[in-house]
Amino acid sequence: MKAITYDAYGTSQDLKLVDVPQPKVGPGEVLVRVKAAGVNPVDWKLAAGYLDPILEVRYPVIPGWDVAGVVEAVGPDTFDFAVGDEVYGYVRKEWVELGTYAELVSAPVRTLARKPRSLGFEQAAGLPLAGLTAYQSLQRAGLKSGETVVIHSAAGGTGSFGVQIAVALGLRVIGTAGAHNHDYLRALGAEPVLYGEGMADRIRALAPEGIDAGLDFFGDGAVEILQSLVTERGRVVSIADYEAAAKGAHQLWVRPDTADLTFLAELADAGGLTVNVEHALPLAEAARAWELSAAGRTRGKIVLTV
Repeated sequence: MKAITYDAYGTSQDLKLVDVPQPKVGPGEVLVRVKAAGVNPVDWKLAAGYLDPILEVRYPVIPGWDVAGVVEAVGPDTFDFAVGDEVYGYVRKEWVELGTYAELVSAPVRTLARKPRSLGFEQAAGLPLAGLTAYQSLQRAGLKSGETVVIHSAAGGTGSFGVQIAVALGLRVIGTAGAHNHDYLRALGAEPVLYGEGMADRIRALAPEGIDAGLDFFGDGAVEILQSLVTERGRVVSIADYEAAAKGAHQLWVRPDTADLTFLAELADAGGLTVNVEHALPLAEAARAWELSAAGRTRGKIVLTV
């Protein structure tokens, strides 16, 4: 089968489109014919070696964790899905090696759910990692309907999912973003606030009684700002500040979860969650996709079509 691979830590220029053996399918796994694979910043950060202290890597690596496709075969003693089922998921395994930038991927059933019926394969491939991150961050903060949450970097891939999910859960959402994204946030249901110097004062003006929780999807000192605003210090969650736990906040690492993926799919099918795919590139252009991701100027998702 065709797949994108790299043989050592490096950059987008080290990616190659090559022929590799078809993956084996073990118990509790299914073989997925990939229709689209989502591209996330963690893909190129991992390839650059940034996560070497915590993740086992075995070369050659096929990158990618997000997938949408069709079940082609099922492993022994596996009854969760059948051949022909349309699925999507966050296929993170015990080590980094056999990812989703390929024609086929073997996926543990714990990493998959049935694809949202209302989304095409490209849209579905853009949802798992970022959608799960947003939803699990809201869960970690213990938010309940009627409460107020600030989402830092609300117009980004994870942030825009966070806004939509929070609104669907009945939360008041204040979202930080550049001025050019404020109309976009209003359309999603958030109250926009300009980030940068004076951000805390602008949030206090909107919520003088304080906020219930804060989600940091960007970093750059946001944890401390959010902690100064929340009524309970422990209700700040960050995916971007690796010292968040030492500061008394929660540092979240997203987990594959079939139930959470099913929730996101049902929310999308109910009209409460949309996926904006800004770039859909063929598998052979994975390097270009990484360059677009690293530039940080893409509002929607980037996916590879297979």
